[in-house]
Amino acid sequence: MIVLKSTQDKVLAALQSVAGIVERRHTLPILANVLLRKTGTQVQLTTSDLEIQIRTTAELGGDEGSFATTLGARKLIDILRTMPGDQAVSLESTGGKTILKGGKSRFTLQSLPAEDFPLVQESPSFGPVFSVPQKTLKSLLGQVSFAMAVHDIRYYLNGILFVAEGKKLSLVATDGHRLAYASADLEVEVPKQEVILPRKTVLELQRLLSDKDGAIEMQFASNQAKFSFDGMEFVTKLVEGKFPDYNRVIPKNHKNIVTLGRAPLLASLQRTAIMTSEKFKGVRLNVEPGTLRVASSNAEQEEAVDELDIDYGGDAIEIGFNVTYLIDALQNMGQDMVRIELQDGNSSALVTNPDDNAFKYVVMPMRI
Repeated sequence: MIVLKSTQDKVLAALQSVAGIVERRHTLPILANVLLRKTGTQVQLTTSDLEIQIRTTAELGGDEGSFATTLGARKLIDILRTMPGDQAVSLESTGGKTILKGGKSRFTLQSLPAEDFPLVQESPSFGPVFSVPQKTLKSLLGQVSFAMAVHDIRYYLNGILFVAEGKKLSLVATDGHRLAYASADLEVEVPKQEVILPRKTVLELQRLLSDKDGAIEMQFASNQAKFSFDGMEFVTKLVEGKFPDYNRVIPKNHKNIVTLGRAPLLASLQRTAIMTSEKFKGVRLNVEPGTLRVASSNAEQEEAVDELDIDYGGDAIEIGFNVTYLIDALQNMGQDMVRIELQDGNSSALVTNPDDNAFKYVVMPMRI
């Protein structure tokens, strides 16, 4: 049976859309495979790592009929990548063998039975469906994902908090030293739901989401989330645990406010960061009427000082920060101007977009 017959670019695109979560080496060998299920003229491709499952359906030609098998996902992709995009490729199953053909090349592939593939059990109790444009969710993820923790013992920080309530979707990430918050409006009103998406899910969604206007539909259950977009279905386990109360972390009523150009501040921080040491990434900010001074030094007695003219008439404040945390935030903001709200040298700073209240970034000071 000819399972599929199409051009290399179509087959490769379908495979790559589901293969991001596949580990090359897994304790369960079948999880290195993609499940191919043929029904009529459509081929359904499914991958899983037991916590995330991604499925897409594509029209890839071939004979009509029913057939299912699993093949090594990475190996299939590696083979296809060596062929030109407009080359016709086919996958045939004959006498228990699976053969991939393209041009004058043929590859006999090892398969494992489809019935052994462990599918993720979907929750029977998903909440209501709501949707946002794909580019909106991609933008929200980009604005907060850099603040996620990596391998933190507080496992609930290794991901992003999604809060859907009323007509608002808010995303929050923190690693304990900084916190990023971004929100967007929903078209429909939804009951309050809070879930924590794991880090791997967040990175995979960022890879798959496009900048198009097409919608992404979301549904949350107590232990799972489901996303549907571009003919794909994405089911993931959630992180269990209580996320910190982000509203208490976001400072209110800081009285000293500096508004300045994002690009000049970013360039100044990148310059002074060169003189920080690998271990200790501290920079000192001196804010006084008319001037922002950024300074750094290292163990070799080297130092850097950079000054920016600012429109400011508040208190003189000296405060230290991990320069990486400030650079991360500024690189993930797109606007021209940035507002920094300060209380004193020992309180966390609030970084926002002067034109848009939907993004907030909090960074803790450090002793220098």
